[in-house]
Amino acid sequence: MRTTSFDKRIILLLLASFFILFHLSAQTKSPRDKILINDGWRFFKYTTLSEADSLRYDVRPMVKDERDDKPADSRPTEAVKLERAGGVLKPWIMPTGNPFVKDPKKRHIRPPGNPGADFPFVQTNFDDSKWEQVQLPHDWAIRGPFQQGWNSEVGGGMGRLPSHGVAWYRKELDIPSSDDGKSIYLDVDGAMSYAMVWINGKLAGGWPYGYNSFRVNLTPYLVPGSSNQLAIRIDNPPSSSRWYPGGGLYRNVWLTKTSPVHVSHWGTFVKPREISKNSAVIDLDVTLENTYRSVADVEVNTKIYALNLKGERAPRPVANYKPLKLSLGSGRTLTTSGSVTINNPKLWGPLPEQNPNRYAAVTTVSMNGKIIDSYETIFGIRELRFDAKKGVFVNGQRIELKGVNQHHDLGSLGAAFNKRAAERQLELLREMGCNAIRMAHNPPAPELLALTDSMGFLVVNEIYDGWELKKTPLDFHLIFPDWHEQDLRAFIRRDRNHPSIIMWSFGNEVGEQYTGEQGAELARRLNTIVKEEDMSRPTTLSMNYAKAHMPLPGVADIISLNYQGEGIRNGAAYAGLKGINTQPVFPEFHSQYPDKVIVSSENAATLSSRGEYMFPIFKGNSSPVRGGQGGDSLRLQVSAYEIYTVDFGASPDKVFATMDKHPFVAGGFVWSGWDYLGEPSPYYLARSSYFGIIDLAGFKKDRFYLYQSRWKPEMPMAHILPHWNWPDRVGLTTPVHVFTSGDEAELFLNGKSQGRKKMARYEYRFRWDEVRYAPGELKVVSYKDGKKWAEETIKTTGGASQLQLSADRQSILCDGSDLSFITLQVTDKAGLMVPTANDNIRFSIQGPGEIVATDNGDPANFVSFLSHERKTFNGLCLVIVRGKKGQPGLLTITAESDTLKAHTITINSRQ
Repeated sequence: MRTTSFDKRIILLLLASFFILFHLSAQTKSPRDKILINDGWRFFKYTTLSEADSLRYDVRPMVKDERDDKPADSRPTEAVKLERAGGVLKPWIMPTGNPFVKDPKKRHIRPPGNPGADFPFVQTNFDDSKWEQVQLPHDWAIRGPFQQGWNSEVGGGMGRLPSHGVAWYRKELDIPSSDDGKSIYLDVDGAMSYAMVWINGKLAGGWPYGYNSFRVNLTPYLVPGSSNQLAIRIDNPPSSSRWYPGGGLYRNVWLTKTSPVHVSHWGTFVKPREISKNSAVIDLDVTLENTYRSVADVEVNTKIYALNLKGERAPRPVANYKPLKLSLGSGRTLTTSGSVTINNPKLWGPLPEQNPNRYAAVTTVSMNGKIIDSYETIFGIRELRFDAKKGVFVNGQRIELKGVNQHHDLGSLGAAFNKRAAERQLELLREMGCNAIRMAHNPPAPELLALTDSMGFLVVNEIYDGWELKKTPLDFHLIFPDWHEQDLRAFIRRDRNHPSIIMWSFGNEVGEQYTGEQGAELARRLNTIVKEEDMSRPTTLSMNYAKAHMPLPGVADIISLNYQGEGIRNGAAYAGLKGINTQPVFPEFHSQYPDKVIVSSENAATLSSRGEYMFPIFKGNSSPVRGGQGGDSLRLQVSAYEIYTVDFGASPDKVFATMDKHPFVAGGFVWSGWDYLGEPSPYYLARSSYFGIIDLAGFKKDRFYLYQSRWKPEMPMAHILPHWNWPDRVGLTTPVHVFTSGDEAELFLNGKSQGRKKMARYEYRFRWDEVRYAPGELKVVSYKDGKKWAEETIKTTGGASQLQLSADRQSILCDGSDLSFITLQVTDKAGLMVPTANDNIRFSIQGPGEIVATDNGDPANFVSFLSHERKTFNGLCLVIVRGKKGQPGLLTITAESDTLKAHTITINSRQ
């Protein structure tokens, strides 16, 4: 019988379908694997930049001025024009971003050739046994040493730690024969920076921006059934940041294995609408990808499950989407959409007013009845409304933004992400009354957003600190023209299902504020990209210079102002200071944009060192730090009376008054929640910032209680400052301030009243500035509505006598990641902390665990964080421990001193 051409096509199609099923059938048991590959890496870093190999991403300008001590609000400058040169690897890296380039004509074609193939580090037979063994996440710089002085290679702005340099990471991947036919990807949550990936000697791709997550397709280069060599080159430039960036593979790294037909990377988008207590419509977009050589006929099913507070799924779904059948061409992607109604939805909302309820959408892809892919999307159902006169509403309830700005480092742990450390930061901020986080000024680790989801924080998610103009010589402006679209789309697709995110911010204090219509036009292009990716949230960009009459503020949906609301260098104490000088501008913007919500995206920028008090104190409510006025430039410390600020900043009291005078402002974000590495204003010779409400070690500054009194007015509390150990000030004026949620207070010194005061309008603390010091007891009793509300007593202590350890958690997991944060106090014989103690402490540990880091919160301390020996700073010190992976047992931590009684604590490290 004669076979027609039509018959041949049918036969070929059947054979192709059979071949697909043959490869997919073995994957039914585990259609998608996401494997954490943080263990077993080898690491090598060149000693100097001059020694580094020549496998560079692109040319860079010469850095003529390496000093990074210019004021944070300095005007950004023009980029240096470069002559493009050959011998760079950018053309091979650019195609990695193609999935995020909208216009197919602008996507990048990989050139022929394989650069770096002859370099030893990428080859399978290279002996890396002498390289250092490391576990990810890994920050190569945090171990130090700190670099001190005015002419150090890394200055105060970037934290005085050696984050710059070129380094390599290598790891063997065991790819079994059963993975033959699968699509296999390397998913990197964060690599600082200019990451380039080789597999089996082949350059597979990379990503330059150090804060974005990215995916590299390893499939064409893998050999199933054998060991495969992965090599990643990291090139972190000097003079590339305004704060400590860290260095290396500092977030989690994953190996993702899928069927050739699968849900694409970040390929789902859940969009709740028509939300009420009775029902909610859940729109769902699912993007599928076919990397196989033939057409695939598939069925897509999605079920929605409620999650409990632990993130565990309910046994039965609350809703099922109608199955979708479709044909997907070879090498194609296709987005499908569906809708379903959930009855009586459990809404996501911020604590404490609401509950952070979540759901999981589980999408399966089937072929001929067999599941070939499964993909889970965690989301929340919540309604956002933005009212220009009243602020932000979540599920119909007005929520004042009681927010802080957070940089990405975790203090003594550096930039290496640790979930427990991030959770601890959020727990302390929640205790203070904080309900919102602005991610300054870059995409965070994905696990941090999972925490803000589960813990009920609102989030402003931000991506750029600069666009085309530069703030530092080698910052993001070098790659912005080539990568802004890819970075921005990837940023939103990764994070768009997080219910905690309420705004997208695509710029912070960018230099384009100064370029009029030209800058506004660039802002419009970026705003358009955001809207193309997500129409469900408003856009914003933070401005410290642009005024209401300029074109830039009109671009985004929400007006975000840095420091301008309360005025910059505004007030008698700030008169004559150089830099941006601005009167309070909330009314001006509200008048110009009556339909736009206004947010104070950065405010305060108050400075202090925990437990440091200097006399005399400023009589007003806000002052810049100067020698003899809140600052000690020899000791590099700032007074903790919490009224001293950076030149462009303002005290909390001044900010609170401005907000109360302008109730249409939706709230704000303090700079900053925690101290962070780098940007040590006002003392460039220090290592870390003074801006935090909480110090670098996690100890509360006095300012914590001022914000708590403001943000938790329903909680009875009172806090006295300073401490009362002043043997050299007997008879001298020693001002006493009290932070309380009450409206009236009386202070007693050794039982004698120092006066009863009522809180006046636009005042936020009680001041007894004429108290004369006498050792003994200070007591405050506060009142609210005429009734006793709260009280606190502090005493002059005895001499330092003993050490006392206390742990935030006395039981941790022995997973190699979980941590216990242990506080050491120096106390007198009665057990009272001695607030002036600065004693040298030695820490040791017994059992299956290790000391990860120590710190004391002193921004001028240059002892390595890895040291097991450290002085207390004003009575306190921190030691962080973890259990060894897979080795349960008791950890015994001991603190010793030459002159003080030792103390021991036990931690249970469990499976």
